[in-house]
Amino acid sequence: MEWQCTGLRWPEGSEGPALGWRKGTRTRASALAYGTEFGFRASGERRCSGARGNACPLAAVVPAGSTGGRCPECGRLDRAHSVAADTIPDDPRTYRVYLAWFGPGLVKVGITAEERGAARLREQGAVVFSWLGRGPLMAARRAEEVLRAALGVPDRIPYARKREVRRALPDAADRAAEVAELYGRAAALEGAGLPEALERLPFAAVDHAEAFGLGEVSGPVRAVTGLVDGGAVAGRLVAAAGPDLHLDAGPQGLVIVDTRLMTGWALTAAGAGAAGAGLPTVVVGGGAAQDGLF
Repeated sequence: MEWQCTGLRWPEGSEGPALGWRKGTRTRASALAYGTEFGFRASGERRCSGARGNACPLAAVVPAGSTGGRCPECGRLDRAHSVAADTIPDDPRTYRVYLAWFGPGLVKVGITAEERGAARLREQGAVVFSWLGRGPLMAARRAEEVLRAALGVPDRIPYARKREVRRALPDAADRAAEVAELYGRAAALEGAGLPEALERLPFAAVDHAEAFGLGEVSGPVRAVTGLVDGGAVAGRLVAAAGPDLHLDAGPQGLVIVDTRLMTGWALTAAGAGAAGAGLPTVVVGGGAAQDGLF
């Protein structure tokens, strides 16, 4: 049995991201560092990544282009225990409501368990965020609904859009100012819709641009849209945001690997000169697929 990739993690209190791995009931994580060479080769077939920390009992084969990486049965099991799906309204934990900024004009509201800290924000690729309040799950969920209805702030943003706007970010002061403006409009809803059970938290912009390494991201970017048996990816790791790894692949330019596409594959190390079967890519912000990058 080989180690199976379980995707990118942003542990609270860590200095950077880490790749997760599973072999049977064993798990481990590999810390990643910017400026180092990173490469892997996929082998065999992509298998379901399981649900809720458990391996798929069928080891089902899943499509290469699926970002979920789960078979239908494990997908249902995962959703059945999801806060986002409102299937556990009696969750006794404290939740926090956040306002997240991904790029100019691209903001959202969301909730996360307080015990997770800001890990959820890094997992989503939020460049800047501020807490808005804390309280019971249903109060946090109600606050989401109020902000969507009153301010038109969404609770979900397509990931391709987040990726596209990261290529050209304004300076830190402008980023924080946009979040501050949204926070002010949200805070003004106290007594006019925000639930009383939600304790409002003071505004404090947290900027992840440096932690993500986004200062090294510029120019044309292509993103891998799926792995294949024997396909290899290699380059210098220059940035990571949300589930994305940004690799400087030399003559091929900057390449993004969405680690959600790596889940379920058995991966082996590959050097900078690795050459495998062609991997399909798409120009970020473009739309034309290009085959055979690697």
